[in-house]
Parts: sequence; structure tokens; C-alpha cells
Amino acid sequence: MKFTYYPGCTLRTKAKQLDIYGRKSLEALGVDFEEVKEWQCCGAVYPISRDEVATKLSAVRTLNSAKVEGEGKLLTLCSACHHVLKRVNGDMKNDENIRFKANNYLALEEEYAGETDVIHYLELLRDYVGFDNIKRAVKNPINKKVGAYYGCLLLRPSKELAFDSPENPTIIEDFIKAIGGTPVIYGMRNECCGAYVSATNKEIAVKKSVKVTDDAMGHGAELLVTACPLCMYNLTENGNKKVPVYYFTELLAEALGVKE
Repeated sequence: MKFTYYPGCTLRTKAKQLDIYGRKSLEALGVDFEEVKEWQCCGAVYPISRDEVATKLSAVRTLNSAKVEGEGKLLTLCSACHHVLKRVNGDMKNDENIRFKANNYLALEEEYAGETDVIHYLELLRDYVGFDNIKRAVKNPINKKVGAYYGCLLLRPSKELAFDSPENPTIIEDFIKAIGGTPVIYGMRNECCGAYVSATNKEIAVKKSVKVTDDAMGHGAELLVTACPLCMYNLTENGNKKVPVYYFTELLAEALGVKE
């Protein structure tokens, strides 16, 4: 099976090393993938207005590219990109009004109706590669107490994203175990860190980030791992500096022995 890979803007610019770790890890695990040709920004934020169509068009182009260029499996690495692409895909599949308007705007050769499967990198590790296979491929076990930080965008709205339980998720903890770490369960792991207001209200961002990092440390975490580059930045910049924050692809690359 071949996956169509969508890196997103942040992971190709300021956080490009995280994208490199992800690619090297896919290669080490034998995953067949190819980057979307001429991809665009996904839109970054899913619009709240139900009749908003224009800001969803770039996401529809990417989804359609995965359908036309590949095998209809769109692999995402950033939780924000995953959130937008999956929800827009749901609109194209289930909302006749949005589907009609988007297809009219884009004038595609063949109408797009939500045929692509949007798959987060962590879902690929769990559902396609398998955590047991990852465990067997590990060369450098992490050997640390690691707190998983889910944040907002991976888990909610739970029915639309269908990623994991919004109240008691396990996918990142299972990932931590697979790479040789010991997962730490703490109360703030799926609460907002305030990343979206970090530029406009630093006080709130600091307050929320410190709550997350202090709670993780209080339960014994030696480091945090997240799947959102914005959360990673915010927790590093505004949280308790005593606990380092890593992107999950960096820890994966280190465990697999492909981190330079």
C-alpha cells in the first residue's frame, strides 16, 4: 500500500527537522509513501461557520490529489493539518451544499465527494505498521518516563475525528511503550495548553502551559511528547523549562537509530 504524504507548512519551514525525522522513520519501517504534488496550505484552522466554503478549498485540492495521484490514503504528520483535512473531508462526504459549492469553485475533472482516507502518522504506526513491529525495530530504547500530551486537535470533535477516546486516549502511551519508554498518566494530558492565544495573550498561554508541564512533572515525567508543532512550541516557550518537550517523530527516529 502506498500513502500520499502531506507534510504541511510548519513542518517544511521552521520545524523541517521534525518532517525529516518522520520521513526517515517511514523509510526505516518500510512504509511506501510519496509527497503530494504541488500541495498548498490546508487552511490551518477549520472554519466554524457551516456555510464557509472558500477557506476549505485548499484542503479539498489536497484531498482530491490523494485520490487522483495515489491510492486514496492521505498521511498527515501535524495534528492541526490532520484536524482540518479530516473535517473538510467529512464535509465533502456528508454535506451536499458544501460539496456542490466546492466542486463548482474548483472545476475538477471529476467531482470530489470525500473518497480519500485521512490518516494521522500515529494511526499509521498503530493500524498499518503495528506497535509490536515497531518494538522489534527499535535499536535505541528511550528508557525514560514520558508524558504524552494530546492537546485539543487530535481528539475533538471525537465523532468526526474518530482518532481515540477524547477522555481516556491511549495511542501515544502505546507509542511510548513501543519505543522503549514508560508512559506517565497525568490529568492535563488532553487539556488545552493555550497555544492558539500565545501571540495575543501570553499570560493565558503561560498559565495553561505551566499547568500542563507541572502536572506531568508532578507525576514523574522526565519529558513530554506531542504530535502538534504549535503545542510543542508553546509548551517549550511558556511551560516549565525543567521538562523538555519533544515531537513524536524525533523520539521515533532516535529509537529506530535514524536520527542524525
